[in-house]
Amino acid sequence: MYIIISCCVKVLTPLAAFNDPEAVINYAEGPPRMVPGFADMQRMTSLLLAEVVPENGRVLVLGGGGGLELKVFATTHPNWKFVVIDPSDAMLNLAKKYLADINSDIELKKGYISDAPKGPYDGATCILTMHFMNLEEREKTLIEIRNHLKPGAPFVMVHMSIPESDLERTIWFSRYAAFGISSGMPAQQIEGARAALETKLNIFSPKHEEIMLHDAGFTNISQFYSGFTFRGWVSYA
Repeated sequence: MYIIISCCVKVLTPLAAFNDPEAVINYAEGPPRMVPGFADMQRMTSLLLAEVVPENGRVLVLGGGGGLELKVFATTHPNWKFVVIDPSDAMLNLAKKYLADINSDIELKKGYISDAPKGPYDGATCILTMHFMNLEEREKTLIEIRNHLKPGAPFVMVHMSIPESDLERTIWFSRYAAFGISSGMPAQQIEGARAALETKLNIFSPKHEEIMLHDAGFTNISQFYSGFTFRGWVSYA
């Protein structure tokens, strides 16, 4: 999750970000300015889900508070039913406001994957969330998501993933900063955000990401999106 406050990036721990009032108000400004191809990535995610999810399918959206990706999904597939899990009341309330004009079946529930209503689901997503989780949390979450899905159901995840060597990380974070500056963010503020990202987020290599998906029981794993420091995968239960 990226939080924009007064045109600067504020990187917070997950719960702090979800509950910071000013951050929540300005949430929608962040991802489009800091994530290359953000809108197209959401559209691609919707298309990947639609390859398998039936017309009246049920989709689990983990970390979907704010409602950005959900609005894309619900607009293009109004007959899908959505269950959104998020640990923050503030973010869930923001999603309610953002989705007020959407006439889809959407259930918003506070909590984590272990709190998700019983499946099985026809598909699942987790976008710009997992880089807040440490290794143990990530592994447990992936297993839980897999256990909530029907056999063959798609799972799409997108978050920061870059090579793990110090030299390559320096290069990739420089590219992250350059993209933010090119989007109109003040250079000094971007550099401060970069330093926070390097110390607060849990970022693994693309190879490690695919190993974690495999170990959780997912198959046919493929990367469909790459936007500088961000990458996305589709895999199947």
